[in-house]
Amino acid sequence: MRVSTPDDLFFSRAGLDRARTERLVGEALKGADDGELFLEYSLSEAFGFDDGRLKSASFDTSQGFGLRAVAGEQTGYAHASELSEAAIRRAAQTVKSVRQGRGGVMSEAPAQTNRALYTDVNPLDEVPFAAKVSLLEEIDAYARGLDPRVRQVSASLSGSWQAVSILRADGRIARDVRPLVRLNVTVVAGQGDRQESGSHGVGGRAGYAVYLAPENWRAQVGEALRQALVNLEAVPAPAGSMPVVLGPGWPGILLHEAIGHGLEGDFNRKKTSVFSGLMGERVAAKGVTVVDDGTLANRRGSLSIDDEGTPSERTVLIEDGILKGLLQDRLNARLMGMRPTGNGRRQDFGHMPMPRMTNTIMLGGTSDPGEIIASVKQGLYAVNFGGGQVDITSGKFVFSCTEAYEIENGKIGRPLKGATLIGAGAEVLTHVARIGNDMALDPGVGTCGKDGQGVPVGVGQPTLLIDQITVGGTRAA
Repeated sequence: MRVSTPDDLFFSRAGLDRARTERLVGEALKGADDGELFLEYSLSEAFGFDDGRLKSASFDTSQGFGLRAVAGEQTGYAHASELSEAAIRRAAQTVKSVRQGRGGVMSEAPAQTNRALYTDVNPLDEVPFAAKVSLLEEIDAYARGLDPRVRQVSASLSGSWQAVSILRADGRIARDVRPLVRLNVTVVAGQGDRQESGSHGVGGRAGYAVYLAPENWRAQVGEALRQALVNLEAVPAPAGSMPVVLGPGWPGILLHEAIGHGLEGDFNRKKTSVFSGLMGERVAAKGVTVVDDGTLANRRGSLSIDDEGTPSERTVLIEDGILKGLLQDRLNARLMGMRPTGNGRRQDFGHMPMPRMTNTIMLGGTSDPGEIIASVKQGLYAVNFGGGQVDITSGKFVFSCTEAYEIENGKIGRPLKGATLIGAGAEVLTHVARIGNDMALDPGVGTCGKDGQGVPVGVGQPTLLIDQITVGGTRAA
């Protein structure tokens, strides 16, 4: 099937005249410091299989635009799901109000790029509806056949295809086509009166094919079952201050929440971040280097361009413990006298862009992971995390562990349940004692929420030893 281009969708299919639309945008943004017309067309589907049957199946088509004018710190924004010249003209009248009486000079447009970090294939067209349902049935049957203790299986499959065009006042246009897929499996295992669950998933900016290959989805089922069986044997976690070893990959979500948000430009411009005013100063232990990299091919958090048209990049945030950079959209970068980093993101055309993470990663060190664990006399080994809460201003966080183990005399011991990690992001960074050489990325299932907007993100880190952190549990250490 031929993939529609953004120009097909917006200037052919929707019937917009390119020249007249450019003139409308130019008039709306005259005298503004910045702004753009964001055009979006998206398709999405989701399937939910639970308790041996298909429980939900949905398909959605969405289209619309958002017109933004920026003057100083003020922003005028109007959006609509109607793609027409009349609707854009009405929006232009609304956004003009923020720049009345001003003689602003339009900020320089983002650099152009032809880089493509992912395919433009529409995953929704790849696999027939019946085949997707059949796959979920197969996952259910396979999981139940692996172990007699399996009591319930839930599986979900989702895919989306988003095309965007970003038109500036000078007529320059940036385009991107973004596929995204995700497969998740949850298994509940029971023994006697006790039941525990395990969950695992995978995803990225690609078609369905790679994730629906039998060796791939069976691996997700196997991992979900493994976690459930581990949790069946778990004992109550201890409470107190102790060394904690974080596993590689998905535990980087703690880094994302407790540290990454505090390095976003808006919080720093408003001086509400714990990192405000610390540029060039030591904020972490030596050896700690953190980057936000939106240029990784096919990753869930990656973007060829952000939602303002700026090419994504690899931004060094912390280098060898020193604060080196921030995540910037165009507005906050201009007001702070910095440059945009390709981190201006929005959930959809109904929302304004703001500084957001892409793939946030702590780089690997030199320590062997086995030696890191062997160095701990008594502590906690945290492998997987569930939900968490973070206060951006103070950096304080609480995260629940979905898979954790005790460490006794340098060896991994019994699995634990009910463990939570409690601390402050900036403080935790200073307590990183050893950094593993096994940096890994998460499997591709992260979604970040901020100010009511959700966007896909990625995380990554190596095995880390934090020499002291508060663990919440239900028994004394």
